[in-house]
Amino acid sequence: QFQFGRTQIHGCLMLENLIVPVLNRYDLLQRMLSTIDYPIDHIGAAVPSLDDAIPLFEQLLGARATAVHEVPALGLRLCFVGDFELLEPIDPETHLGRSVAARATHVHHVAYRVPDIEAAMRAISEDGFEFLDLEPRMGANGHRIAFLHPSSTAGILIELVERPG
Repeated sequence: QFQFGRTQIHGCLMLENLIVPVLNRYDLLQRMLSTIDYPIDHIGAAVPSLDDAIPLFEQLLGARATAVHEVPALGLRLCFVGDFELLEPIDPETHLGRSVAARATHVHHVAYRVPDIEAAMRAISEDGFEFLDLEPRMGANGHRIAFLHPSSTAGILIELVERPG
């Protein structure tokens, strides 16, 4: 665990290495992290193949993968291994498909857990951040989600997650 702005980041040491490359955009990143004062829910990783990535992440994290879910509307398959959401494109013409074709395996997004997604979206919008999703939508496991536009978050795709119950 380490502190970055007001946000405590928990998890494996690998997470710190994922954040360090964006520090060249420190001012915008610092403003974003001081606004989003919520715990990390998960890290999304784009992978060319779930079949290849799952054993690796299971070994690295000492956790078992959840069942694989196919989301045809988004052109992807996904599963969770520990605090990582693995995303495999099934349609090369989607944003994820083009991203994996260009960059292979990479961090896709950072997700923050929020207790009330509408309230979080209002507060974050009032601080000048833009959303890709104007309204929350259903994500994996019945979670309500919304993504911030990377142009307002130092190029990092940020997801807000409200878990049911």
